[in-house]
Amino acid sequence: MAKAGAIRIGVLGASGYTGADLIRLAACHPEIEIGVLAASSHAGKPLAEVFPHLTFLDAPELVKAEDADWSSCDAVFSGLPHGTAQDLIAQLPKHLRIIDMSADFRLRDVETYRRWYGREHIAQDLLKQAVYGLSEHYVEQIADARLVACPGCYPTAVLMALLPLAKSKLIEVKDLIIDAKSGTTGAGRSLKQNLLFAEAGEGLSPYSFASHRHAPEMEQEIGLASGEEIVLNFTPYLIPMSRGELVTCYVRLKNGASAGDLRAVIEAAYREKPFVRLAAPGVLPATQMVRGSNYCLINVFEDRVPGRAIVIATIDNLVKGSAGQALQNFNLMFGLPETTGLQQLPLFP
Repeated sequence: MAKAGAIRIGVLGASGYTGADLIRLAACHPEIEIGVLAASSHAGKPLAEVFPHLTFLDAPELVKAEDADWSSCDAVFSGLPHGTAQDLIAQLPKHLRIIDMSADFRLRDVETYRRWYGREHIAQDLLKQAVYGLSEHYVEQIADARLVACPGCYPTAVLMALLPLAKSKLIEVKDLIIDAKSGTTGAGRSLKQNLLFAEAGEGLSPYSFASHRHAPEMEQEIGLASGEEIVLNFTPYLIPMSRGELVTCYVRLKNGASAGDLRAVIEAAYREKPFVRLAAPGVLPATQMVRGSNYCLINVFEDRVPGRAIVIATIDNLVKGSAGQALQNFNLMFGLPETTGLQQLPLFP
């Protein structure tokens, strides 16, 4: 049903996991009306056929991206894979504001993009306009942007934990070790042998060892915050669960700092930020604490190794790590309270 005065949106890549979660969240947003759902491989199908859990939603039929009528839309969310996203976004009408959940507009340097993603960037003019969509750290820039590049799920958790510390000069940014674990939805919805239940279940697997494409994104933002060029140690692991993410960041202290000082910096940085919380002293963040929500939970611990500390952050990779942060950015772009449509508490069990 149409909402009077609503902001009309479209979704590219509506048949993927991030697209589905975006639709789920947007359907409950009081200012949004869903006008277009594009999913070329499922064009002509009702949404409920692709996602039975959305049976109860009155949604438009899926169409091919090239057949979509964007004329009545105000904004587009893109849940397409990298490469495909920039190709289609470059063809969108100029009146649309765009929130992209792919990697195509996150890296500010075209050569870095080519090296890590294996292709030339064909929309370099748009890349120059893009704002990095880490909601809590780029509020003003996001509000004025036409194109917002939502961070990857791993960078979201890592940067929430480490950006305030990098800015404070209390950690050595050239000595960062990050152990990161994510559920299988982080790999997308396409069929992959290593994601079969018999192969992913009852096991823990490192992947993209010393070569994950999210590493340069984290290095870019921590480098900007600290004023230093860095290379970090980042190892991701696949956990046999559908959603959720937890990162453990091992940092070396500097300038006489203590773990308590790091905790105070994080607390001050996010005191007015509704979706980022510092856990009570001694509480270990866990994915169960944020599942299904747009929250990020962080805590800091003293390491038994002198001069070091451990910072842990957890998010839901599909919400705060993707669709929820995209909707938070949409709110900032359209002058709405950033919590609009995102007040869902975590699911448990």
